[in-house]
Amino acid sequence: MQTKDEEPAMSESAVESVRDTTADEVDALATAAAAAAGPWAAMTLTSRAGVLRGIADRLDAQAAELIPLATRETHLSEPRLTGELRRTSFQLRLFAQLVLDGDFLDVRIDTADAEWPMGAPRPDLRRMNIALGPVVNFAASNFPFAFSVAGGDTASALAAGCPVIVKASPGHPALSRAVGRLVDAALDEYGAPGGTFGLVFGRDAGVQMLTHPAIAAAAFTGSTAGGRALYDLASRRPVPIPFYGELGSINPVFVTEAAARTRATEIAAGLLTAVSASAGQLCTKPGLVAIPAEAPVFSELAALIRSNPVPTGDMLNEDIAAGFTRAVARVRAHPNVELLAGGGPGEALLLATTARTVLADRDALMHEMFGPATLLVSYRDTAELLELARSVDGQLTVSIFGDQVDDTTRALTAAAVGAAGRVLWNSWPTGLSVTYAQQHGGPYPATTAPTATSVGTAAISRFLRPVTYQSVPEDLLPLELRTDNPLSVPRSVNGARAQ
Repeated sequence: MQTKDEEPAMSESAVESVRDTTADEVDALATAAAAAAGPWAAMTLTSRAGVLRGIADRLDAQAAELIPLATRETHLSEPRLTGELRRTSFQLRLFAQLVLDGDFLDVRIDTADAEWPMGAPRPDLRRMNIALGPVVNFAASNFPFAFSVAGGDTASALAAGCPVIVKASPGHPALSRAVGRLVDAALDEYGAPGGTFGLVFGRDAGVQMLTHPAIAAAAFTGSTAGGRALYDLASRRPVPIPFYGELGSINPVFVTEAAARTRATEIAAGLLTAVSASAGQLCTKPGLVAIPAEAPVFSELAALIRSNPVPTGDMLNEDIAAGFTRAVARVRAHPNVELLAGGGPGEALLLATTARTVLADRDALMHEMFGPATLLVSYRDTAELLELARSVDGQLTVSIFGDQVDDTTRALTAAAVGAAGRVLWNSWPTGLSVTYAQQHGGPYPATTAPTATSVGTAAISRFLRPVTYQSVPEDLLPLELRTDNPLSVPRSVNGARAQ
């Protein structure tokens, strides 16, 4: 889910020109968000959930207008966008249910105990999560619904009780404005304070918003270079703020000798589909695949491309296409990398090299090619396979294809857990499910915050902070922490689950 050029200069006629948000407008939006933070966080959980469901309902109701608009601006197919819109409205409703359930508040109450075993009396302590404050969300261009104006970052921040200002992607400005109007309408329906949602356009506006004193956190999906630059800005503020950046990942795949021997055709077909989907413009696309030397997977892949190529579709825009061309050229320039198959118009590109080559030049070859290309890496034996797996840096995903649980797959799994936020067995990393248990993040450089996820209900935790009230009178406590629990929120009392 990412844009590999932070701010492409759009030259596509299908993408309309929009005026950049001025500095005065940015300041007004940030100031309004700061004023809205307290009232929005104080709205009932029912109202907050209603807003999220209202956005979802409006997206579904306007699908016939939104999808053609997205198609014109992004080059993505109607079926792909239809599925993405369904995912977006689903995750909004999932966060609405999360809000109603109340577990995200993580209410914990320890009543006073004069005999507390640590040797000193325990005071009355009451802890809960509260909203962090206004959030700026840097939207992605390759998921114009699910990682854009009303996507997961916006949904999780609103669910947490935070106002959101979206820095719109330059790849779909008209769609961004159309979806932004739907968000505003849902907020108006429930009487949310003005300033709970805002939308800005332009690189400078995004930087100014990130550095504005009113902003309490940021979410980003995009290039490693662009994300790191914004992360550094967030860290250098007089008051640094959390910056949740998803940057880049090659999502390596390790195929054991047994799996390559018995399932070559199946693995080849699955890989080709994973590399070709959405023209390879997915942050979970497998970009490096380790296969035993002389494995039939090589010949199977080459034969598949030549006899029945899988269409890749168009790139999102000229700048992303140019970035892909540069990345491929960098990898192909290595003297020990060869073209295995593909690379023609509408075809996936398969490059090949050896594990020895990659281990000797990791910086050049463990390099993301954001588009329909992957590097097949042949290894000589299990020792070389494990050395390659252990050399991988931070990733969103690592996939293992094996036929049985043995010492090799155990070692591969351990290496994968050390490198990635999601470890897959005999499955491809594309097709990210929005669930309670999902993790979409990983050690740097995959993300700037390895403890966080940008997909799934756990994403709400990015925009919350805990507060403990010690020996505070009941009348001064939030309703969620009062002894009679008037809101019936889930809670832990003296270490035991209670309602």
